[in-house]
Amino acid sequence: MNGIILRTLITILGLFLASSLIPGVTISGTGTFILAALLLGLVNAFIRPIAFLMTLPLTLLTLGLFLFVINAAMFGLVAAMLDGFFVSGFWSAVFGSIVVSITATIASWYVGPDGRVEVYVIRNY
Repeated sequence: MNGIILRTLITILGLFLASSLIPGVTISGTGTFILAALLLGLVNAFIRPIAFLMTLPLTLLTLGLFLFVINAAMFGLVAAMLDGFFVSGFWSAVFGSIVVSITATIASWYVGPDGRVEVYVIRNY
């Protein structure tokens, strides 16, 4: 349970950074951030794998670059579901999804599989 909460908080941070850095991404309200993070997790867990399998030949043909389009589509889908979450266009969705992905990747370096923050200590004897 702690892992879900921690990963949701990481996604909220990524969404906050995306709304701050990307001009076409606007999220208003704390509740919208929380709902957007939860919906993004659900969409990435259930809809994204289906979209990936359906577009696998195109993804292979473009050497994986089509995954940016899939991520932007999932980001835009969440924006379409929520009233306080607006994405102005395709490129805003692409860059917004990249910011959220980079934030989640960097944060996941410090979060273990059970959802706890891991600290590594290097001792030189």
